[in-house]
Amino acid sequence: MSDQSNIFGTESIGKLLRKQAIPASIGILIMSIYSIIDTIFVGRYVGQMGIGAITVIMPITFLISSLGMAIGVGGASIMSRALGAGDSEKAYSTFGNQVMLTVILSVISVVIGYVFLDEVIGLFGAKGEIIPPAKEYFTITLLGVPFLAWAMMSNHIIRAEGYPKIAMYTLIIPAIVNLILDPIFIVYFEWGMSGAAWATTISYIGSATFTTLFFTVGKSKMRLKMSALIFKADIVKEIAKLGSITFIRQGTISILAIVLNNSLYFYGGEMGINIYGIINRVMFFAVFPVLGITQGTLPIIGYNYGAKNTDRVNEIISLSMKTATFIAFLIFVAIMFFAPEIVSVFTTNEELIALTAPALRISFAATPLIAINLIGSGYFQSIGKATPALLLTLTKQGFFLIPLILILPTFMGLDGAWLAFPIADTGAALVTYYFFKKHK
Repeated sequence: MSDQSNIFGTESIGKLLRKQAIPASIGILIMSIYSIIDTIFVGRYVGQMGIGAITVIMPITFLISSLGMAIGVGGASIMSRALGAGDSEKAYSTFGNQVMLTVILSVISVVIGYVFLDEVIGLFGAKGEIIPPAKEYFTITLLGVPFLAWAMMSNHIIRAEGYPKIAMYTLIIPAIVNLILDPIFIVYFEWGMSGAAWATTISYIGSATFTTLFFTVGKSKMRLKMSALIFKADIVKEIAKLGSITFIRQGTISILAIVLNNSLYFYGGEMGINIYGIINRVMFFAVFPVLGITQGTLPIIGYNYGAKNTDRVNEIISLSMKTATFIAFLIFVAIMFFAPEIVSVFTTNEELIALTAPALRISFAATPLIAINLIGSGYFQSIGKATPALLLTLTKQGFFLIPLILILPTFMGLDGAWLAFPIADTGAALVTYYFFKKHK
């Protein structure tokens, strides 16, 4: 591993960025496809209320599954260091504790979800005509959430063991399963929302099954031992400490969903949520190249920062920022010119297309600036500055977007909600630029 990592300090920056960013972008693209497949089929074959239902439910499942992601991130860090130090017993114990934490916490979350089903979906914005399809979708997908949490936790362990391609397969499998099952369940069998829900749930189970096979009969060194399943306070504490940043970040996104969905319904009814459902899916898909460049940049910055090679750090930041900003600008241009065509991919409802297209343009008005916040916050993460990295990561959603969503619609209605996005992007970029220049 050390020989391979040496290229971060010797190979040309341009070649390094391509090597790191392209696979990362592919992985994020697959995740994006996985998140929009249901929306496209539901929008076209179930109707606009189906889009609203998915918009409400997705942040709930995302929040529960982020427990697995946080446990995976925290435990993978401990495991990597333990394996590097030759302490296999600590690595096994960490894996066992991750397994127990993921299973227990995700199952508890599912029980709470069923017991307080009406209250939970209502909190996240299910109101009016959206309630029936939201309940139908949630009651089924909730069954698959523990499997999704397991897959997200396992993904980080697999990466920590040095199998990035296998880790990527855990993201590819749900997308492929959804792509196969959605037309069968929704179109051929005409199961509607329940068909979309079962396709999603089975995709979660497929991903979890793949990772379980990797641990039981695959190349993984992690084998479950009964002794490893006993909680160890020091390991649990460290997992919680390291994983809390991930969970806080994901939790903030869920809080945003609560605020946004309720505000959209108040000012625009079911149609407001339906409009955002499409905008949100376009956001997932449109920013994947910028996110990929950001992820690909992190190990290069970290290596050269540790080697005190300031020139190469500055070079990779400059190149990645310029490249990501250029790509973001192309995305901006495409959305400004082709907004109706993009929206029509998700729905055939003429009214929804007419209302969503201008809202999409407003929401993406500051897209060329997003690279500053993403790469700037990634820089602090890569050099081990957790606090500024977390604060900058939360700047857009937590410090700008949530307050703006609460304030602007009171004066401007739904247009205020859409305008909050470019203002938040601009504010986050300015704050990140200030901290970045101050640190430099």
